[in-house]
Amino acid sequence: MRNLILVLGDQLDPQSSAFEDADPEQDSVWMAEVDEEISYVRSHQQRILFFLSCMRHFQQELTESGWTVHYHRLSTDPKNDRGRSFTEILKRDLKRFSPAKLIMTEPGDDRVQREFEELASAEGITLEIREDRHFFCSLNQFAEYAADRKTLMLEYFYREMRKRHEILMEDEKTPAGGEWNYDHDNRKSIPKAGPPEKSRPMSFSQDDLTQEVAELIESRFADHPGNLAPFQLPVTRSNARRMLTHFIKHLLPLFGTYEDAMWSEEPFLYHSRLSALLNVKLLDPRECIQAAVDAYERGDAPLNSVEGFVRQILGWREFIRGVYFLHMPEYAEMNHLDQQEELPSFFWDGETDMNCVRQTMKNVLDYGYAHHIQRLMILGNYALMYGVHPRKFHAWHMAMYVDAVDWVSLPNTLGMSQYGDGGIVGTKPYCSTGNYIHKMSNFCQGCRYDYKKKTGDDACPFSTLYWDFLDRNYERLKDNRRMTFPIRNIENLRRKKEEHAAVLQRARELRSK
Repeated sequence: MRNLILVLGDQLDPQSSAFEDADPEQDSVWMAEVDEEISYVRSHQQRILFFLSCMRHFQQELTESGWTVHYHRLSTDPKNDRGRSFTEILKRDLKRFSPAKLIMTEPGDDRVQREFEELASAEGITLEIREDRHFFCSLNQFAEYAADRKTLMLEYFYREMRKRHEILMEDEKTPAGGEWNYDHDNRKSIPKAGPPEKSRPMSFSQDDLTQEVAELIESRFADHPGNLAPFQLPVTRSNARRMLTHFIKHLLPLFGTYEDAMWSEEPFLYHSRLSALLNVKLLDPRECIQAAVDAYERGDAPLNSVEGFVRQILGWREFIRGVYFLHMPEYAEMNHLDQQEELPSFFWDGETDMNCVRQTMKNVLDYGYAHHIQRLMILGNYALMYGVHPRKFHAWHMAMYVDAVDWVSLPNTLGMSQYGDGGIVGTKPYCSTGNYIHKMSNFCQGCRYDYKKKTGDDACPFSTLYWDFLDRNYERLKDNRRMTFPIRNIENLRRKKEEHAAVLQRARELRSK
């Protein structure tokens, strides 16, 4: 064997850099289902199902196109596994196959890359790690961009990316429509009558390979959080492209307008659910962006929706990947606000009388999914104000979301959501009272808590914890210019000693439950 090409579960692209100059006659592919990657964060059952089913389908496609694939399946009996970790399994296979060299595309997890590097060094074999061409911005390009900047701002990075790749540009300096940002058009709440008419969410039936994985999970991982049904995501590239086409045609026109909105019993609204498919490389970001831009140019989707979609992929997705690899491994240990609390139990079982949290956790448990505002302004907001350790919130996010990969999860959770990095990703903590949830959803209707109240048994926990959070972190936040208004408000509350004491007492009661 000349080269052994290592393919991980989030690298399911036959056009990836690992396959460049490869020869099926001389080289082989190595893939492994690994218990350690499933169990170290007790993955949601649908997350396991998605990754393993996608991997098995990819292995099948490679085999049908002439590749020899050394694929290690998990057994229903752990005693039959050839090892718990990537390195345990690969170490045995190096002795079996004696390849001249190992080749892989950059992993999306710093921990995993270090494991492979350490094994290769210990075994005395060359490991060639190639650039991940899936992304618009290479890690070297991002490092060069960040080198002479005191702070990193998504907005300026995003504009640079638009110019560099000539996306939604009228000319080399002018953005389409004359504006870079259409956020002012993308913050509407759902009308009182309910969501405007939309197509039903696209779903895919389970074939034999997926059912085999489901049986494995039922026998071995049935105690993991979440449910296996209803699993709806595609697990092949052809079906992933069908889902992209469905989104562009039926949901993109209203995506931007309602991208921050939430509604009871509506887990998806107008969101694409393409993030998991992008993160395992069943879809390429270029084809997603091009499909959206084409819809705008045909007049099938408005600019505010298309720009909002492009911003998420070309801007935010590329930005946080750059931040992750620029600051790892130290980034994972940051805890700027010195938060130490454990996650409340309802983050695992959804059992709470807060309607917004219960509705959102139902989405997470049923689908391994919640859209970005539910993640940030309900679950993330609560964890932040409650005082959860940011690394523990990240571990929970990695476990519970189908689209979670370390490079995308860590900056979004520890950084953006929990302000654990002190402002590298976000310029301020994303915290709010229940009023924001009331404004952007119908969750407060019928809830036993009153979003307007911050004290008393019927006070909204979000409103109580908001003031407690500002009080607790006053010294750390008082000089943040974006927190001027909230800081002034907590200073006013502190002057009302009786009400201030009542807020802090109510917050202690919430944590004691």
